[in-house]
Amino acid sequence: MDQDTLGRIFLGRVIEPGDEVGGRWVREFGMGEVVRRVRDGREALPGVSKARWAGLVARGARAEPERDLAQARAAGARFVPPGDPEWPRQLDDLADARPLGLWVRGRPSLRMWALRSVAVVGARACTEYGTHVAATLAAGLAERGWVVVSGGAYGIDAAAHRGALAAGGATVAVLAGGVDRPYPRGHTTLIERIAQQGLVIGELPPGDHPTPSRFILRNRVIAALTRGTVVVEAACRSGSLATARAAQRLGRHTMGVPGPVTSALCAGVHELLRGEATLVTDAAEVVELVGDMGDLAPPRRGPVLPRDLLTPAARTVLAALPGDRASPAGEIAAAARTTPDEAIARLYELRALGYVERHGDGWKLTRQAVISARAGRPPC
Repeated sequence: MDQDTLGRIFLGRVIEPGDEVGGRWVREFGMGEVVRRVRDGREALPGVSKARWAGLVARGARAEPERDLAQARAAGARFVPPGDPEWPRQLDDLADARPLGLWVRGRPSLRMWALRSVAVVGARACTEYGTHVAATLAAGLAERGWVVVSGGAYGIDAAAHRGALAAGGATVAVLAGGVDRPYPRGHTTLIERIAQQGLVIGELPPGDHPTPSRFILRNRVIAALTRGTVVVEAACRSGSLATARAAQRLGRHTMGVPGPVTSALCAGVHELLRGEATLVTDAAEVVELVGDMGDLAPPRRGPVLPRDLLTPAARTVLAALPGDRASPAGEIAAAARTTPDEAIARLYELRALGYVERHGDGWKLTRQAVISARAGRPPC
């Protein structure tokens, strides 16, 4: 393995994910010089206090890249640095906050899968509605050949992963800790299944544990990796909103699934929808945004009723009939603003279709026509 890659693994033990100061060091000084200074400890790099530099040097003294590689291999994981054929180039949009590299478990190519991927994220403490929507949405995306990316957490994340897996599709779990330490522990079976059928990835070295700040920083990877982010159920302080905001900053599509306006778990989503996010309700609408030209969602229309197939003149005459009594043709013609002969012609047409019936010299709506008009159903 080349020294640049070993240096990235070394720095993965020294600086935290998303550390823009560390990213700037690598860009300005080069990997070899940054590693040398941290290992030596005597010549501090710019932009940090003495106390922080001492902490970084202490971390560096404990870092063992070869041990991390051996631990990763034992867990079936590999290290993918920037520039590697498997590296997703869209992560470069994070600039100095770009990961030093990613640890990857699973057989597929991360770069190829990321080219056609969508993030589905949301609340951990979700409702049955949120679980159903996330699973259905993920299954629909998987059936259309899209990779579903989420964070492996309880709630919406888990529902999205399970929906994609149930459809026989592809899914990626982006963890906030080492890829050899499934978190949360209750999702060990799920994450192991994702590693077998899809991909489990993370920035942290093997054995590292997640912290609250690492969950938030992990979200930027989810946002950058995918073409767009869908938020399903999120309160105003939900961490999934950080993913959506990161997606917006990166110029990715940001989408939200609406819920009850009385639900606090949907308040964050609704706030996104009041801004730049796009409202979506199913996989077809998501693909219309993130997919190629021509990937259009079907138009949303109500059922076509027999009344809709009437000519404009027949609909006008039908609307002119009173609903509670028989009316002579002359009165109907006047209400329809047409001639009596035209009204009579349309009335016979409507009688043949079951809308009206004749009572002596008058015309009246049939009982079925009245009932269907009130219920919004066809008369027969």
